[in-house]
Amino acid sequence: TEHENSTVATEFVLVGLYQDHKVQMILFFFFLLFYMIILPGNVLIILTIWGDSQLRSPMYFFLANLAFLDICYCSITPPKMLADFFSHRKTISYSACMAQLFFLHFLGATEALLLMVMAYDRYVAICKPLRYTSLVNREICCGLVGATWGGGFIHGIILFALSIHLPICGPNILDNFFCDVHQLVKLACANTYTVELLMFLNNEVLIVMCFTFLLISYTVLLLKLWTQSSKTKNKIVSTCVSHMIVVFVMCGPALYIYALPFQAAPMEKVVAVFHTVIFPLTNPMIYTLCNKEIKGSMWKLVSKHILRCGK
Repeated sequence: TEHENSTVATEFVLVGLYQDHKVQMILFFFFLLFYMIILPGNVLIILTIWGDSQLRSPMYFFLANLAFLDICYCSITPPKMLADFFSHRKTISYSACMAQLFFLHFLGATEALLLMVMAYDRYVAICKPLRYTSLVNREICCGLVGATWGGGFIHGIILFALSIHLPICGPNILDNFFCDVHQLVKLACANTYTVELLMFLNNEVLIVMCFTFLLISYTVLLLKLWTQSSKTKNKIVSTCVSHMIVVFVMCGPALYIYALPFQAAPMEKVVAVFHTVIFPLTNPMIYTLCNKEIKGSMWKLVSKHILRCGK
């Protein structure tokens, strides 16, 4: 039977991004430079919001949580990927593979849910401004953020629990630079209940639900433009554009990787790099570049520390 033919994998071989050593070195220095520039930027966003009393609104509270979440998310696959650029045989242990899979989906689902909470915050601020302080107060904000982490954990632990019971029949070679559900499914015995349930949960439920909700939410907000004054229109456009850019930046690659059938996609590795390495760290930066208040506060914080160092 298929279960009898399954093997117990102790490690997996990662094909990686590219086999040519020179190209790997170029990629290593590119990603390292990117992290040295963008990662401190995300830390600066958190410190700015934390230290400025004028940035106490729920929108900035959610933005600080998003920046922290993206820093955590980008600590899952990139360190291993950078180290593997110097390895001829790229391997990952079974336990490390399962841990990588869990945290990818735990933090990824948490971020998707947080974007939904941020959409709710903007909806209340624009459509129900008089009730904003009662509908989005500090206690509710903390509860919503806690719920996103709880929901993400449940999503991650379900996929993890199903993945560890996957009967592996194929060779232990993963055609990517990290370990994920759709990679393991390709190695699993076909036509099992666990495989079908994993495909359903990983492909359809959370990603499509979040993307649909976010798309509808920001469409409703943009429709509110027709009933607002010119000053309010500019504020709504500025808010919605930055939010929608992040939605498409996050959900677009996720839909390509997870919502497509599990056949090999020609651009899967490239999209995966942007989805797990590049885009998460740029999400908070997109919000920041569209916000005058936080840009001003960041500049004040940086200037103050430069002056201190200069004394």
